[in-house]
Amino acid sequence: MTPIESLMRLAPVIPVLVIEDLAHAVPIARALVAGGLPVLEVTLRTPCALDAIRAMKQVPGAVVGAGTVLSPADLDKALAAGAEFIVSPGLTPALGKAAVDSGVPFLPGTANASDVMLGLDLGLTRFKFFPAEASGGIPALKAIAAPFGMAKFCPTGGITPSSALDWLALDAVICVGGSWMVGKGAPDMMKIEAAAKAAAQLR
Repeated sequence: MTPIESLMRLAPVIPVLVIEDLAHAVPIARALVAGGLPVLEVTLRTPCALDAIRAMKQVPGAVVGAGTVLSPADLDKALAAGAEFIVSPGLTPALGKAAVDSGVPFLPGTANASDVMLGLDLGLTRFKFFPAEASGGIPALKAIAAPFGMAKFCPTGGITPSSALDWLALDAVICVGGSWMVGKGAPDMMKIEAAAKAAAQLR
């Protein structure tokens, strides 16, 4: 099993997190881990994202990675912050080569067969399918995955608690990414933990 697949199999859902306030990072991580979702993707969409990765890594049981990694420069910053895995919304030759050369577990975004083939050329077989619903949903992933028996996916984008089970039932899907566990504003830890527990039982 590849390092990224090992992480993908720790829980059926990877929380996709946009941390707006650094003070919220550790409470959110604690609640998600307590609920059974240890793999946490912190998107590099906010000024405090890198500091949030550093802080959340201190939470026992948390496996913290960086999402929305767009370039080799982003990759370097994420690795310097201690990111334990890398997720990107797409895949370019430059980012793919840099990620592979770094040895970090890497989940590149794909939305079509050409994206998957680029990843395979780089020696990658585990991919994010993004944006999952906007790219055609389950029928689209079934069609894209059909020629690539060696490829497995983490659909992300528009996944909900009610649709997650349908995605997880696909042979090509190992886990899904979702943001529904954590709302905006100050974190309600009991609510987040309860949502995480429900998500952890989806498989």
